[in-house]
Amino acid sequence: MDDERRRQLEADPRFAGFVAERGDALLRYGYVLAGNPHDAADLVQEALLKLRASWPRLRAKDNPESYVRTTMARLHTAAWRLRRRELLAWDPPEHGYHDALPSEDEQVMWETLAGLPRKQRVVLVLRYYEGLRDEEIAAALKISRGTVRSQASRALDKLRSAVGEHIEEGVMSDRGERR
Repeated sequence: MDDERRRQLEADPRFAGFVAERGDALLRYGYVLAGNPHDAADLVQEALLKLRASWPRLRAKDNPESYVRTTMARLHTAAWRLRRRELLAWDPPEHGYHDALPSEDEQVMWETLAGLPRKQRVVLVLRYYEGLRDEEIAAALKISRGTVRSQASRALDKLRSAVGEHIEEGVMSDRGERR
């Protein structure tokens, strides 16, 4: 990077302001994508590095956060293409932000979501957390619309099955029945 461009970045407090203001939200988004705080932090860091390099071009845009979120989704997808398997654990983020503890049913749903294959999990996050349409998801992940729909369908079937089994177990134990 040349000295002039470096001075422009350092002279523009909007980048630092953006990171300070949206950093926690981006970390939560990364956590939803990756399923663990360490990979989430890596996603945020890599995406912010890319944003910083493009800041002079993007700072005029209304929403640089959409650039960062799209970059994070693409980085996550690229990582899962390289390593197809991972072990996820249900651990809360290590930062000061704390959501209310999930109910037992929600815990089962989160654990099942974390156990989904990466592609299925990313499709659900983009569809239901980001509110993207199938065409937008397909473009972001560079896969076909049919793949988006089939991955979402498989993931939802797994979530319904896991939560349904959990509810049935609870009903049986409330009645005092043996399984």
